[in-house]
Amino acid sequence: MSRRKVEISSVNTANIKVLSNEEQIELFKRYQNGDLSAKEELVNGNLKLVLSVLKKFNNRSDNLDDLFQVGCIGLIKAIDNFDLSYGVKFSTYSVPMISGEIKRTLRDDNSIRISRSIKDTAYKALKMKEKLTNELDKEPTIEMIAKELNLPVYDITNAIDSTKDTISMSEPIYNDGGDTIYLEDQLADKKNTIYDEGDRIDLRSALNKIKEKERYILFSRYMMGKTQMELSKEIGISQAQVSRLEKSAIDSIKKMIT
Repeated sequence: MSRRKVEISSVNTANIKVLSNEEQIELFKRYQNGDLSAKEELVNGNLKLVLSVLKKFNNRSDNLDDLFQVGCIGLIKAIDNFDLSYGVKFSTYSVPMISGEIKRTLRDDNSIRISRSIKDTAYKALKMKEKLTNELDKEPTIEMIAKELNLPVYDITNAIDSTKDTISMSEPIYNDGGDTIYLEDQLADKKNTIYDEGDRIDLRSALNKIKEKERYILFSRYMMGKTQMELSKEIGISQAQVSRLEKSAIDSIKKMIT
């Protein structure tokens, strides 16, 4: 029985290769060691994932060809940020990213309108951030940006926040065959959470005891939101090494505060 041929973005979807788990692992090892041809194989071998996600949006009037291209962008982002040490299948990790990329595109027509003045402030703030980063060789604080622009810190924060994508509280962020974990499940209830000052002191002490490079990686990953790939290029080591240092730092801190 022949498979049905569908043409999307000049791709014959009837003949798309599907990678085995072993092939995926080998390709990720090659890519994370600098083999860019492995990345191309990973993209081509996971196009079926993009098509499977597109089925959720088949009732939309949008051009499926365009949405397929958008889904491929999400796939590439997932490949760039995936780490074998996560201990999950690539499909589990990538599907929410592909779906999220498509949803963001579909939201554009109905997104909240931001005033021109706030957009202008955001533009000036981001340009100043780039300028100060180059001058100081590190990312400036919001206070520093506000001082340079002679504007209140609140105005700078509000303007920069307005440029970020909105995310649904019901956005799925993890699923490994069991119960799906949604974003709202991971948000703290500030009204009912009791913060132990002793825990904060222990954590601060532990952070001061780990190696400087490990501390910088943790700060960049969890405070500044940088990806392992971004840190890899910044520090000059492989993405796999960044991952190992991050994991080592977290393991060390756990041992010191438990």
